[in-house]
Amino acid sequence: MSMYHDGNRELQDAFGSRALADRLEDKLKRDRFTPDDAAFIQSVGFFFLATADAQGRPDCSFKGGPPGFVRVAAPDQLVFPDYDGNGMFKSLGNIAVNAHVGILFIAMGDAPKRLRVNGRAQIVRDDPAMADVPGAQLLVRVTPEAIFPNCPRYIPNLSLMEASPYLPKAAEPPLEPKWKSFEMFAGVVPPRRR
Repeated sequence: MSMYHDGNRELQDAFGSRALADRLEDKLKRDRFTPDDAAFIQSVGFFFLATADAQGRPDCSFKGGPPGFVRVAAPDQLVFPDYDGNGMFKSLGNIAVNAHVGILFIAMGDAPKRLRVNGRAQIVRDDPAMADVPGAQLLVRVTPEAIFPNCPRYIPNLSLMEASPYLPKAAEPPLEPKWKSFEMFAGVVPPRRR
């Protein structure tokens, strides 16, 4: 199945890029992770997750963790944890009603790189693998339908100065964000699940 629809094709034709788009799809798109894909994904400390609700209304979320928090469990499976957050469950709630996801992995250092993964996600609540992921309250498994690199030319050269102090760590109690103690949230912040 082509990764392009009528809207893509109309713009490709208007800008004369249909042949290029077809070549990119033919040469770069795949539905299995390569060892290089896995190494890149497992080296990054964040990604962007696009989801949509049952009516197709989009949402995009930043997901962060220590390098290796996202892993390629098999050539056709990506796994990442859900950590304690603001309790809105926008992304995971969307996945519960519409499994289609888009993921963008990006490196912004001396060697900029982007990798897109489009596929279908599933929320996993009671997986023994959660015990190996400090801070995980759920796992998300993604079966890729289209994996493809993306041109890195507009990625700025930003360096990570310091990891977030809120990243879950094995055998350490989690650091709670200040906003959870604000008066406006008194009585509504649920206890953190262990």
